[in-house]
Amino acid sequence: MSTTTPTRPRTGWWHRIDTAAGGLALDLGLYAVSAGFAAVTAATSTLLPHRAWGGVAALGYLAAAIMALGQLLLRRYRPGSAFTGLPARWLVTVLTWTTVALLPLVVQSVQRAAGRTDRAQEEVLVVEESGRRLVETGTPYLGPDAIAALPLGEQLLGYTPYQPGMALFGLPRAASEAWWSDARVWFAVGTALALLLAVRVLRRPERTAATVGHDAAVLRGVQAATVLPICALTLATGGDDLPVLALCLLALAFAATARPGWAGVAVGLAGALKLFAWPVAAVLVSWGICRRAGLRVAAGALGVPAAALLPTLLVDSDALVENVLRFPLGHGLVSSPAQSPFPGHLIAEALPAGRAVAAGLLVAAAVAIAVRLARRPPRTARTAALVCGYGLLVAILLMPSTRFGYLLYPVAFLVWAAALDVPGSGNRRAKTTRRA
Repeated sequence: MSTTTPTRPRTGWWHRIDTAAGGLALDLGLYAVSAGFAAVTAATSTLLPHRAWGGVAALGYLAAAIMALGQLLLRRYRPGSAFTGLPARWLVTVLTWTTVALLPLVVQSVQRAAGRTDRAQEEVLVVEESGRRLVETGTPYLGPDAIAALPLGEQLLGYTPYQPGMALFGLPRAASEAWWSDARVWFAVGTALALLLAVRVLRRPERTAATVGHDAAVLRGVQAATVLPICALTLATGGDDLPVLALCLLALAFAATARPGWAGVAVGLAGALKLFAWPVAAVLVSWGICRRAGLRVAAGALGVPAAALLPTLLVDSDALVENVLRFPLGHGLVSSPAQSPFPGHLIAEALPAGRAVAAGLLVAAAVAIAVRLARRPPRTARTAALVCGYGLLVAILLMPSTRFGYLLYPVAFLVWAAALDVPGSGNRRAKTTRRA
């Protein structure tokens, strides 16, 4: 029996904004506002890597805005010009990502290799050190006693609050001090490969009005994960969240084209890097159950992180628990510096027993989402992406310790959702359902 869900037309205010002037109006707005954001960052940020990013990225965004403006004017006078179509918009997006994310990343990596100590955020150092420890000891983590033995100012950097797979991005630094061994370079490589594969999975070879509109939605989703300032800034200065995000988007792309096994593997790889991917894995397993492919999704979504955790668990289980559980939950030897002024943090700081109140609200939100998944599991990849986006948005706002940069996850998921209504994928989806 076929359970094919027809592609729904995109309507509403966002669709009107997104498609105005063939998408060029929003392109211009994105690049112009981003140029202003980068300029303000360069002038006012208290974080030196952010200031350095802003100085380079502001020029890149300004150039992109000028190109988008030129495309808009050309479209007005020559509507059929190839320079105003979707391929031209893709080219501008790629050039923009190169100038606002990759170029600042390379500049900062080269300067750091030359001796500058203010050209990387702390997470870069943590990941690189975890790679060195993995080579030397077989685990990327320090135990609580080893962390306690560090000088007080260095104990925070002794923690590695990531899953074991993240240490792989630090391995090049263990072999060389050259600029190319910077963990951010390999974050960028991983991000680019996952996004390229996601685009290839989603794009349709046939050229119809439906597929052109869908490919434009894919472009917008890629922009949300690359040239959006919160993503470009994060990749250039820290970067560890971007490969996690890209792998989650790839998993959703596999789900949209009825490849549940590959969806599980992709989100499992993301979960082997960072805990932020685990809620996405839960949503995709729920989606898989609706498609009678829950075990195929779960095999990768749970199996890959488990395979990454097992060796470190065998080497030093206490170190693993201290880094990936106690520290993120606020029970480490030092506190996390993530203190963006979102509601959860404000509640934790302002109210008596505020941390417990914020934690209770977070648990209540998690229970509400779990009940929603149990009663109304997502039947399409688009719905799964929306659940991930809104769920992570609530979680980020309620977490007692959080960062503004974490918003890149819900923003990207919500924009990516429109790209998951894939024309012509119904037959594949139906066959998968029958086969499972």
